Amino acid sequence: MTHQTDLPLGRRVMAMIEDLARHTDEVGRLTRLYLSPSHRAAADATLAFMREAGLSAHIDALGSVVGRLEGTHPDAPALLIGSHIDTVVDAGRYDGNLGVVLGIVVVGALKAAGITPACPIEVVAFGDEENVRFPTNLSTSHALAGQFDPAWLDGMDADGTSLRDALIAFGGDPLGIAALARAPARYRGYLEVHIEQGPQLEAADLPVGIVSAINGITRARAHVIGEAGHAGTVPMTMRRDALAAVAEMIGIVERASSTRTDTVATVGVAQVQPGAINVIPARVDFTLDARSPDDAVRRALVQDIVTECEAAARRRGVSFTIEPFMESPATPMDKHLAEHLEEAVRNAGIAPMHLASGAGHDAVAMAGLCPSAMLFVRCKGGISHNPAESITVEDADVAARVLLDAVRRIVA
Repeated sequence: MTHQTDLPLGRRVMAMIEDLARHTDEVGRLTRLYLSPSHRAAADATLAFMREAGLSAHIDALGSVVGRLEGTHPDAPALLIGSHIDTVVDAGRYDGNLGVVLGIVVVGALKAAGITPACPIEVVAFGDEENVRFPTNLSTSHALAGQFDPAWLDGMDADGTSLRDALIAFGGDPLGIAALARAPARYRGYLEVHIEQGPQLEAADLPVGIVSAINGITRARAHVIGEAGHAGTVPMTMRRDALAAVAEMIGIVERASSTRTDTVATVGVAQVQPGAINVIPARVDFTLDARSPDDAVRRALVQDIVTECEAAARRRGVSFTIEPFMESPATPMDKHLAEHLEEAVRNAGIAPMHLASGAGHDAVAMAGLCPSAMLFVRCKGGISHNPAESITVEDADVAARVLLDAVRRIVA
């Protein structure tokens, strides 16, 4: 039986997660978008966590929270540990946040044990991983990798606020972004712990697993334009119904992604105009999200979807245009760092399982800076991006002990 005095690392992790979950922009549900008031509050809380754990910490020009523990050799290449504290709308509390607090707890445990690493350790809480508010792609982690796209600053949210203006209101500094770029020679690696967001670990009855690669992602906005008309007077054979066309296109997306191995594709947003019960839809704007661990397969999937949607549009007498706005390559994890994680998993008495990530993570951007690896933690039912997102304190403790073991090996 587990007692309250057991699992100290896991209980510390869960307490910090609960504290961060208080910070939301919507009463009754967790919504913490990049540069929102709740993001600022969560960043301040994370800053306090880092300082309590013994790290020197600050909030950088893009709103990421960065803590640092110096090593016995301050000039040695540092180890980075991180994840994100922004959320989707109506989110769960573990996505991203778990990896941030685990990094803090592990570094705090090293310091509490009187262990000084040979090299510095940095813990980073990124602010723009979900990319929900602005049309960006891992902007805060790409900034550290020296790959921030200045055009992102002009991107607008749904209320017409630019990222630049929101950043200034947050207390950030658009002019300071370039200086965030790290020199690759100064970093030996990046580790990220994240809930799996899928069912494989639970099915295997394992608390943690080692990530082998992260899927590549294509995201696009599509626009279908037909012609509005009276719902009662226009014959079915004479209609140019934009929504009916999109219904067929959604079927195309589902079919094309289902007939390939390890591919998925989703239409997550569809906006219908004019949106009246007695008017034939004149326009539908929808999104496409396509993923695969093989970039060539993903590109072929997207091309097939576009070709079939264009054919459907011609048959139905509507126009179809599509605008890709994000291309994130498939990212294999570093084998050497993964070996450290695997050894730590074995030392915890757990059979190591390697699995690909269907979701994107800050590790994709950080792989452009230094070797990167990830550890997944089992989540109940594989549910994520949902208030039902759940892990156990036992699994949180296992993840903390595995990460601590791996970190001690890497920074020795």
